[in-house]
Amino acid sequence: MDDKRPLGAPVPGWTPPPSPRGDSLEGAYCRLEPLEAGKHAALLYRAYQADDRVWDYLPYGRFHSAAQYHRWVKDIVANPAHLFYAIYSKEARSFAGVASYLRITPEAGSIEVGHINFAPVIQGSRAATEAMYLMMQWAFEAGYRRYEWKCDALNVGSRRAAQRLGLSYEGVFRQALVYKGRNRDTAWFAAIDKEWPALKQAYGVWLSPRNFDDAGRQAERLSDLTGLVRVADDPTL
Repeated sequence: MDDKRPLGAPVPGWTPPPSPRGDSLEGAYCRLEPLEAGKHAALLYRAYQADDRVWDYLPYGRFHSAAQYHRWVKDIVANPAHLFYAIYSKEARSFAGVASYLRITPEAGSIEVGHINFAPVIQGSRAATEAMYLMMQWAFEAGYRRYEWKCDALNVGSRRAAQRLGLSYEGVFRQALVYKGRNRDTAWFAAIDKEWPALKQAYGVWLSPRNFDDAGRQAERLSDLTGLVRVADDPTL
């Protein structure tokens, strides 16, 4: 009997990529440094004070004192399952956000970006977008095949951000978690390595100074540029 069951495509020469080393990532609008409690926690806590809603869809926070947030940072960076970055905005001249790599699985070529928390001062800024670009760039250029983004399905802002950044919608895992005593359905997004060259070009066009006028208004929207690359859009947006 001729059994021609479908099999996955070969991946010739596959070598698992390295785990992130925690190198600083430098851009035109931002700098990402490995998060340190002593260096960054007080500055970040101050930045987050502008709007308590930044904690709504995270499994931790609100923090009631700088000392409490300092302890949390100290504990989380000690966990080898994550690599957290503090995000410095060159325009705002301040540390005003964090993001991390997590679910780092070199043997599968998969890595996730998460724990993204931008203070109001950099929300919607070029620095915030460039920070996400730099983390994606490192992952794909290190050899990862899959770059994931997951969020609470009710977090419309995060879903919109993932799609704008060029990650394709992959569905919702129902009742995936319980956090802060609430149910969480989790929306999944991802980009894969063959999409990276076109995504990198889209980011290059959007981040170029030529894309902005003197008032900072964009000529090309990033969501339009990445829309040419995404294989599936979020039907709720």
